[in-house]
Amino acid sequence: MEPDKVEAFYGRLKNELLKNTSWPADYLYKFIVPTDSERINKINQIFDNTGAVIESKQSRKGKYTSLSIMVNLKDPDEVIEKYKEVGKIKGVISL
Repeated sequence: MEPDKVEAFYGRLKNELLKNTSWPADYLYKFIVPTDSERINKINQIFDNTGAVIESKQSRKGKYTSLSIMVNLKDPDEVIEKYKEVGKIKGVISL
């Protein structure tokens, strides 16, 4: 995605989160990752020491792993910061 479109997306996300959520709040991230322990560990490290509850489930054929991460965050900026950190990991799809 082009940088302008990425920033526009995060701007809309921030507005929605401000409008529809009382902060601090629990936020659920969902990611699909090629089943690769290095990539999964990188995501786990991003949420390390945040009190996040991380559930993972492999696809039927084991090619992909879905990660559901529930974490309490103080504001929409924290939500977006985590998306950007995870977005640097190759092959991760954010849902």
